[in-house]
Amino acid sequence: MPTDAPTLPPDHALRAELNDEVHARPSDALHAPLRISYLALFSDPARRGEEWQHVRALGARYGVETPVQPGNHQVLEFGDFSLRWERHAEFTRYMFVAPGSDGEADPFAQPALAAIPSDWLAQIPGEIMVASHGALLRATQIAVAAETPVDYEAIAARWFAGNVLLGSQVGDEAATALTDFRVRADGFSRFLVLDHHLTPRQAGRVVQRVLEIDTYRMMALLALPVARELAPFLGECERELSQVTTVLESADDEDEAILLDRLTRLEAQIESRESLNDYRFSAAAAYYELVQRRIDELREKRIPGLQTFGEFTERRLAPAMNTCRATSARQEHLSERVARANQLLATRVDITRERQNQALLESMNRRAKAQLKLQQTVEGLSVAAVTYYIVGLVGYATKGFHAVGYAVNPELCMALSIPVVAGLAGFGINRLKQTITRKAK
Repeated sequence: MPTDAPTLPPDHALRAELNDEVHARPSDALHAPLRISYLALFSDPARRGEEWQHVRALGARYGVETPVQPGNHQVLEFGDFSLRWERHAEFTRYMFVAPGSDGEADPFAQPALAAIPSDWLAQIPGEIMVASHGALLRATQIAVAAETPVDYEAIAARWFAGNVLLGSQVGDEAATALTDFRVRADGFSRFLVLDHHLTPRQAGRVVQRVLEIDTYRMMALLALPVARELAPFLGECERELSQVTTVLESADDEDEAILLDRLTRLEAQIESRESLNDYRFSAAAAYYELVQRRIDELREKRIPGLQTFGEFTERRLAPAMNTCRATSARQEHLSERVARANQLLATRVDITRERQNQALLESMNRRAKAQLKLQQTVEGLSVAAVTYYIVGLVGYATKGFHAVGYAVNPELCMALSIPVVAGLAGFGINRLKQTITRKAK
């Protein structure tokens, strides 16, 4: 059997990139106990280059070598902590992980960010969308035995300022995930994952999904202020459209140009807003779908007395997304209505112009007929004038002959020449008109 690799055609330029995309952003292998600090920053695409350079500056402080071109994700080990850096379409994520202790009473007292230089943190490019401190603990660390129910009220009072918790057992009861989705006075929210019997990869996936639910939830909600701001504008446009269509029913020809100008301006305003907001609404729908997928991947099992992640999302996030979806549909529907009204009015204007053109053509036709009659009259007068002058010349000529002794009657000659001269003059003018008409065609 031959052992040499077969010779194949060259790879597509994007083959490696597309193949690696399915392996992008893998979950980490996490071992409880851990302390986690997480940041998601909305970033301007123009500053994307600064983000990785800032990470490289942190590596330089700790003597950690970092690649020049990181791709979309990178994991760096700094000894006392690790950094997982991920770049997304609109935001960049930083997850700092530091080891915890089985005996610590408060895993949030010394968060993973405590090991990061404060001046470096303050200069991270972008704007904070999510900032969260988390803990991955063994269930036994909070004295939870298999036969002992967890006191969630005590957990809420101890680590979540007494706020109402939401959460569930996840990963086929391999862990318990808890949070309150509230931003505390220090600017951070909190989440807690209790490890019952997670594998390291399972623990990484659970933590990643909880953080992604929070991140994508916030990114989806970016469209809600846009929808609220757009509602008064759409209401005003709908009233303007209603006024125009009402006037349009009884408008005369003089009003059509004014109404067409109003509709054109209205259509331009709506199209401008739609082009500005369409991406935001589309992105919100995509983020909302990701939230729902991550919740499904948790495989939640209800904890009595607590809302699950799915229930919280359905109750709080779904109405906001429905508002955005309805506003987007309302904007699109209004744009279609204005376009139809504009088309209708444009059709009326075209019909009015056709009528005006028809009236103009009829007027031109009447003038042409009048000109033809006038021309025929002029032609008759021209024949008479030519006949008059030529007969006069005949008269002078015969008088001359009579004067030299010829027996010629000048009056009789003039009388006899009139029909001949008139016929020849009319024939000549008619041939001249036909020649000019043929050349004009």
